[in-house]
Amino acid sequence: MKSTGITRKIDELGRVVIPKEIRRNLGIRDGESLEIFTDEDSIILKKHSQMERFEEMGAKLGEIINTIFKVDVIITDREKVIVATNNKDLVYKRLNKDLIYLIDNREELESNTTINFDDVSLNAKFSIVPIIASSDSLGLVIIVANDDKDYGNLARLMAKILSEKINIY
Repeated sequence: MKSTGITRKIDELGRVVIPKEIRRNLGIRDGESLEIFTDEDSIILKKHSQMERFEEMGAKLGEIINTIFKVDVIITDREKVIVATNNKDLVYKRLNKDLIYLIDNREELESNTTINFDDVSLNAKFSIVPIIASSDSLGLVIIVANDDKDYGNLARLMAKILSEKINIY
């Protein structure tokens, strides 16, 4: 564990403020959930990702789509890639600000462009659709294609299947 050198007092209701610099560096936004863990005499806070619970289902769905349509499927949570069917090196790579913008603004994108994930760049045709469940935008479905076909409906279908599963859970 890395020490920040920052200390905070707990108020009478048991609350503690996480400093703005730490929230910014870790990408913690207002209203986001944190998981609380204990380890001996430590309290550990971790960003909560609803999408991580459905990683296995997303991977299976992605493999089916990959096999049938011969496209790469990438599924993200709000900050990182959690499934990548053809490029396993992408898993756990952080999203860039443009992809986070699409999540925050619930926007779709169909484009021939380059997308960067940490130190990996992909140049292809992308169909990107946000995953929205219980009125929260939780991540993205990204279809990566090497042809000129429109995969927007396929990305929407995958996002809908994932969101419905999350809503039931």
